[in-house]
Amino acid sequence: MTDPVPFLATARRVILQEADALTALSATLDANFADAVTLLLNAKGRVIVSGMGKSGHIARKIAATFASTGTPAHFVHPAEASHGDLGMMTRGDVVLVLSNSGETPELADLVAYTRRFGIPMIGVASRAESTLIQQADVGITLPQLGEACGRGIVPTISTTMTLALGDALAIALMEHRAFTPENFRDFHPGGKLGAQLSKVADLMHRDDAIPLVRVDTPMSDVLLVITQKGFGVAAVLGEDDRLVGIVTDGDLRRHMQGLLDHTAGEVMTANPTTVSPHALAEEAVNIMNSRKITCLFALDPANPGKVTGILHIHDCLRAGIV
Repeated sequence: MTDPVPFLATARRVILQEADALTALSATLDANFADAVTLLLNAKGRVIVSGMGKSGHIARKIAATFASTGTPAHFVHPAEASHGDLGMMTRGDVVLVLSNSGETPELADLVAYTRRFGIPMIGVASRAESTLIQQADVGITLPQLGEACGRGIVPTISTTMTLALGDALAIALMEHRAFTPENFRDFHPGGKLGAQLSKVADLMHRDDAIPLVRVDTPMSDVLLVITQKGFGVAAVLGEDDRLVGIVTDGDLRRHMQGLLDHTAGEVMTANPTTVSPHALAEEAVNIMNSRKITCLFALDPANPGKVTGILHIHDCLRAGIV
């Protein structure tokens, strides 16, 4: 059996080297980083991110992170740019170009295009004297720390620093714009992340599906409504059509003696726990778990007491929230 010790030693060495590199990068950031953020914030168009080879892969990820956090962005391949894709860039855009050496030949046409048409460019490279940094409106220089392979030929430390720098730019932009989880969900409707950021309004049942009765409704009719709607509860409305209580299975058991001789108002639990339709569904789940209940009625914040929907714990389970 292969001895795992050398492999683990290599792994730990690489990870520690990259962690040290990130610490060094953080220490070297200066006013140029702030200038880059300002340039990106002031973009009237989109952020164009470009790079060749491994830098290109990092550039794609940075563009995707920008786009998902409120900064419109897309990746342009520098080689394709020389064959027509330069048309994807226009005045009002800002270009973010990544190159460890700052001398990548395939970037020449893209850089020249930004200079010709006055498109602001941010350059990221490891050499302050490189062509890319010298041509850029704002240059961010990465620390020269070699690569984890020890021979300076496998992009590892340099790409990790570039990726982290892209994340730092994206988060700085996001925080300045006060980008909220609700905004984030607009760009991430699918998958577990989208489920976690779903609002009550996205999952709740509306209109005729809501079990509604009035305070003077006989309990025989209340039982029919509860059975027909299938939630095990009924919302009780007062004379002004505002929620005043809720009839649950527990209420039925507590009033079992002579139940059919009562009205909804006599059996109900007053002032039930409710939720806003604008609240995150995950918050509603937390409420239901803490209260040991299975349903919540959603009330219209603009019309206090007005029932707009009902959310069952099973709706959240189906959406993958619980």
